[in-house]
Amino acid sequence: MRALDLKLLRDFVRLWAQSLSIALVLGCGVAILLISFGMYGALETTREAYYERNRFADIFANARRAPRTLEDEILTIDGIWAVDLRIVRDAVLDLPDRIEASTGRIISLPPGNNPRLNVPLMRSGRLPDPGAVGEVVVNEPFAEENGFVIGDIIHANLNGAKRPLTITGTALSPEFIYSIGPGQLLPDNKTFGILWMPQEAVEAAFDMAGAFNDVGVKISREAEPEEVVDRLEDLLKPYGGTGAFDRMEQTSHAFIDSEMEQLRTMAYILPPVFFAIAAYLVNMVIGRIVALERGQIGLLKALGYNNLEVSMHYVYLAVLIAIVGVLIGWGIGTWLARGMAVLYANFFTFPYLLYHVPLTSYAISGLLGIGAAAGGAIINAIRAARLEPAIAMSPPAPPNFRRGFFDRMLTAMRLSQPTMMVLRGITRWPMRAILTSFGLSLAVAVLVASSFFEDSIEEVIDVAFFQANRQHAMLVMSGETRETALEEVKDLPAVLRAEGAYSMPARLVNGHLEKRVSIEARRPDDDLARIISADGDAVVAPTEGILLSGRLAGQLDVEAGDTLDVEFLFGRRESFRISVTGTVIQYFGLGAYVDADYAARLLRQEPQISFANLLVDHAGLGELHGEVKQTPNVAGLVMISDARDSFRETISQNILIMTTIYFTIAVLITAGVTYNSTRIQLSERARELASLRILGFTNLEVSYILMGEILILVLLAQPLGWAIGSLLVWSMVQSFSSDLYAIPIVLKRDTFAYASVVAIGAAIISALIVRRRLDTLNLVSVMKTRE
Repeated sequence: MRALDLKLLRDFVRLWAQSLSIALVLGCGVAILLISFGMYGALETTREAYYERNRFADIFANARRAPRTLEDEILTIDGIWAVDLRIVRDAVLDLPDRIEASTGRIISLPPGNNPRLNVPLMRSGRLPDPGAVGEVVVNEPFAEENGFVIGDIIHANLNGAKRPLTITGTALSPEFIYSIGPGQLLPDNKTFGILWMPQEAVEAAFDMAGAFNDVGVKISREAEPEEVVDRLEDLLKPYGGTGAFDRMEQTSHAFIDSEMEQLRTMAYILPPVFFAIAAYLVNMVIGRIVALERGQIGLLKALGYNNLEVSMHYVYLAVLIAIVGVLIGWGIGTWLARGMAVLYANFFTFPYLLYHVPLTSYAISGLLGIGAAAGGAIINAIRAARLEPAIAMSPPAPPNFRRGFFDRMLTAMRLSQPTMMVLRGITRWPMRAILTSFGLSLAVAVLVASSFFEDSIEEVIDVAFFQANRQHAMLVMSGETRETALEEVKDLPAVLRAEGAYSMPARLVNGHLEKRVSIEARRPDDDLARIISADGDAVVAPTEGILLSGRLAGQLDVEAGDTLDVEFLFGRRESFRISVTGTVIQYFGLGAYVDADYAARLLRQEPQISFANLLVDHAGLGELHGEVKQTPNVAGLVMISDARDSFRETISQNILIMTTIYFTIAVLITAGVTYNSTRIQLSERARELASLRILGFTNLEVSYILMGEILILVLLAQPLGWAIGSLLVWSMVQSFSSDLYAIPIVLKRDTFAYASVVAIGAAIISALIVRRRLDTLNLVSVMKTRE
């Protein structure tokens, strides 16, 4: 081994503490890259394999009642090579040992139990006998949550008749990886289940002999999805078609797509922060080493080492630190990526997990980490190579300082001598101070970006469950119902108040922009479910015109006063030019609202309701659930309070995990920057501090001089960290926003205070670790050190 290589290893061992702190920061960036790409790759690979093996449809459509003879016409559409016609209806379930009513989505199985598309994957038991009337297969999460086993009997209200259904098996489906029941905001496998029944039994139960109301199609790769959607809509229009849509609007697929997009965004936002900080830390450390080893550099060059060898020696030191960081990142990233991928797979009810992180992800993360460290070292390495032997072996010229305005201002302020030394140390090396403060501000920014979630979720809960949806429960109808049925709803046990609303599928069009949404018609005196304006006030739907949620208005590029085309996707399928009267707040879904009488006039029909919002007496809930189980034309009873508690519990768990990860990251950043900055400052000012001790300064005063500079920079970093954190919050909110949900930006003083307290605390602890070296400082040896 060459002498220069031995020196490299000795330097690395000697600087182990600083090297480790840099490696940990660098490892965080590498780990986050692997977690993001690893989880994204695992979910994408698993989903695609699941879709392919179980033939997930490309395009979906619904109708009120269409004849099965339409299948041949559908197959003639260019690009379609497979069609699956089904009957899909929601029904109220009466589960054993359970007071509350549940909802089941009944899906027909074709004769022979061989669906062409959206094939259920059997997990236990068997499919129902095609000729059986009372046999079903249920989705596995529903069975597990309720403790069902094969042979258990549940009762369902099928078109007004309560019938016993025997469970013959459990299954999963690519169509319901993420399953949300009618009126629900989050999956609730205890109250919503998927039930597959033989086609003949479903036809008899819902009077659908020779008909279907749901169709899925598979298209060839060369087909144009938009053309297929248009042709399919035209075919189903005479039969009460409510529009066709591709996978991107299918609820389960859309939600998973949104989650995967967030993972991809995380890989773009966070890792660059760590690589930049690592590059800066390497730059500081290598710069100080070059300054201390001027004599050694001159001696090496005098002995025949050329410029390239000398410069690469310091680059190799940075690369060695980076390799340690990359290995740490690979280890932690692989472990966390696999563990979190398993959690995601269980949450989304994938039947299996195809976990595979491509070698390219390891290669890219490793190269970025090593590149960042090498980039941080390259300037000082070139500076070392340019030193001539004679100059390098001579002591460096002392810095030439002149008394300027700042010095005169410090003198006029009559500050103590230690304080003046601290402030002069900052002003005489301004670039280093700026970079150090910037590195510390990034730690504050990470803490701000993580801790804002809790306040934002509380804002979502407050608006969604206490301001907008103040009802206790939602009674979902199985079809369109006249508004006069509200009188019967009010007579149900425990119902104190009932208000109806009508959900109308429609397509909103503004030029080349269009969106398929559900428009809700409400009464102006409704108080249980309210519309909240952008100012936070309750508003009513206009007597003429339409209110849009802010996100929907943004996607359609309209604002108050603009007009858009509204095509109703049911009934006569008529289109109207309607004025936008304003925008409102809505965090779940994309909302559009009109007045109930206005909707009835447009559609030329009596006022209808799709669901009823209820205020109930909780003491009589058992009777209410019992009555709902017996009532025809009801799809389910959703308890809003249960949905709120479930949402809060699910989100709280996710926030706790995320906050813990971000807290650890921020502490590592702060510790890395503070430790290295203070350690280098001690190395540079050791002779000066020793002189002060000899002159009679106390250990406390000397410690103040050593730590004062970094603590001032920490304080100066706070406002910048708050600003960068706010920018990160904005970026994250934009990336998280989708058609399914949005998160508001809520930044309180407590959020900034928490970030600053953690960052300042971590900085003080790191500086105190370095300060301990003052207690063991050999004054005689330090004073003999040549400047």
